Amino acid sequence: MEAPPLPAPSAHAFWRGWPEVVQDLRGGIGLLVAFALTGIPAGLLWWLLAPQAVYRITDDGPVPVGARVGEVQAGTDAVLVLVLLGLGLVVGFGAWLLRSRRGVGTLVVLSVGGCLASAVAWQFGELLRRPPTEAEITDVGSTVTTGLVLGSLPVLAATSFAALLGYLICVMVVADDGLGRR
Repeated sequence: MEAPPLPAPSAHAFWRGWPEVVQDLRGGIGLLVAFALTGIPAGLLWWLLAPQAVYRITDDGPVPVGARVGEVQAGTDAVLVLVLLGLGLVVGFGAWLLRSRRGVGTLVVLSVGGCLASAVAWQFGELLRRPPTEAEITDVGSTVTTGLVLGSLPVLAATSFAALLGYLICVMVVADDGLGRR
């Protein structure tokens, strides 16, 4: 007894090549810009949630009050990683919902957009909490707080990674080989 023949794949299940990628890239410009701009609220969230070290200025120099500087730096980087991972997952799932733009080009847009969003969040957060000035450091008796400084540049890859992960999770869940494209 022979096995029944396999059903023919649908016409939209095959990759059309570079024209499809170019179409996705052209249509993904808006997604790229929107993704990059999400770095502003991410930087604001980093600024709000990141720990800071407090110093009292004495005649002998700055004296830490509370947590150690090493712990604060690790906490600052950890908060940024978590913010960027959350941002990437949300944007990756959102990109999947844009039904007309599913494909290889969208992955490129998510990768580049994640890098831009990370850079914007990093720079915006550092802009919001600048380190103390020389005048503040020399003012004996005053209290100063540290600025936001990114200690580990690989943290910036978290957004792209999470966006691609969120998008690819949606790809794996869908049973249709054409990814729901028309």
